[in-house]
Amino acid sequence: MSTAPPEMGTHLTLDLWHPECWAIQATEELPGGVLAHAIYDTIGGGSAKTSGIFTAYGESESEVTDLLAHIESSSLTGELREVETRFDTQRVASGTVSYEFFLEYDPNDMICPQLLEHGFVHNAPGRIEDGRESWHVCYAGERSEITSELDSIRERTEAEIDIARISSGGQEDRRSQLLNTLTPKQRNAFKLAQERGYYEWPREVSTRELADEFGVAKTTFLGHLRRAESVLLDF
Repeated sequence: MSTAPPEMGTHLTLDLWHPECWAIQATEELPGGVLAHAIYDTIGGGSAKTSGIFTAYGESESEVTDLLAHIESSSLTGELREVETRFDTQRVASGTVSYEFFLEYDPNDMICPQLLEHGFVHNAPGRIEDGRESWHVCYAGERSEITSELDSIRERTEAEIDIARISSGGQEDRRSQLLNTLTPKQRNAFKLAQERGYYEWPREVSTRELADEFGVAKTTFLGHLRRAESVLLDF
């Protein structure tokens, strides 16, 4: 049996805002969210461009369609190309509907290159909701250097950066990362179930009681809870 190597470095969850970001602007104005996956450079039109793979997600098809229309019409973005649309997806980062797409944009408009340049390597997709970005990153340098490196990013980009969580890594940090990939309703439904003893034996609360407290129909609550479980309980 092989043993996984221990996780090294300092793990952080960064909550941030920065100007001139198409994803922040879109989610400030509309519901739903965006996940940032792989990012790579392309050359076109005589100048360097950056392309990325993203997922737009929401609770309905119209919600996601409106979000994509806002992104595509932004003066900060280039060509948007569809990868795949999913309904009732079980993937990390899903809402009820998710849409994967390629997008061209100016790399100076995104925070990820700055994080990488200063030693913060993302180890999960970046999540953008409600006009804020959340990044799970690992910093391999000395923990005492983190503040000065973040200050350098703030000065260069005019970003607002808060450390939402910091740890030396491990299982609990990974669980926090997975929680952060859920939609707010999925996270809140799962946390409510935990707090009220739904996973105790015997159960201390019924799904109907949880749904009433959550303020939704039982079937709606179960939908949020089951999607959260599909991500978290296999961990």
